[in-house]
Amino acid sequence: MPNPMIEGRQADSARRRQRVIKAVNTARRDGSELSVSAIARAAGVDRSFVYRHRDLLAQIHTAQAAPITGPATRGGAAAVTTASLKADLANAQARISRLAAHNKQLERKLSEFLGEQAWQESGLGAPADIDALQRQITGLEQQVVELVSQLTEHEQELDAARAANREPIANMNKRP
Repeated sequence: MPNPMIEGRQADSARRRQRVIKAVNTARRDGSELSVSAIARAAGVDRSFVYRHRDLLAQIHTAQAAPITGPATRGGAAAVTTASLKADLANAQARISRLAAHNKQLERKLSEFLGEQAWQESGLGAPADIDALQRQITGLEQQVVELVSQLTEHEQELDAARAANREPIANMNKRP
């Protein structure tokens, strides 16, 4: 003897399963959200119902991984998957980080340039021909080194000449 309560419960479960399947197909077709919560809400069932029926949960996960076939992909446009969208998002975030770092570097360079320009225009900065002055200082330092070398050489020659002259003068002074 069939139990009418069991049959009623099985019929109700079958109707809810059909509503979940229909909600998954509708979400795939429309390109709407494909999460357990969204499907359960659209089907009018509790999330625990979806989690208790592993085959329904597998259908949702399969639909999430499959290309979206909504209005945005019709007419020969490329299919989009959740994974590709996540990869695009990660790439966009990495590009934003690189551009932010580059922007910060450009702002720093601009700040330095404008600061140097303001310093020069205020009259407080170094003269504009500082490079020429640095070259002149280097040239003068080289001249000083050459002149010191020449002076040392002349002093040595003078010392040698004095030493050579001491003996004859000492001999002349000894004769009466």
